[in-house]
Amino acid sequence: MPIKERTGVVVSNKMDKTAVVSVVSRGTHGKYGKIVCKTKLYKVHDETNICSIGDLVTINESKPLSKTKRWILAFVKQKTFNTNSFNCGD
Repeated sequence: MPIKERTGVVVSNKMDKTAVVSVVSRGTHGKYGKIVCKTKLYKVHDETNICSIGDLVTINESKPLSKTKRWILAFVKQKTFNTNSFNCGD
């Protein structure tokens, strides 16, 4: 079986060596045909604590590392820089 790979955005990095990644999957509704987005949160092992909130990352499936952690960080695709300085209204 091939190793599963997902791409998502880091939503939390408050735990030591663990980040929470939000992955959005899109599909069509079976009956109505409308495109539906589903969001799933994965706890990811981040050995060097390089993830920050808002980073776009790729994760790979691995053996169970703890009760809820079954994914490891493959690499960071895009870093975000100081998300607190952005103004959405201006």
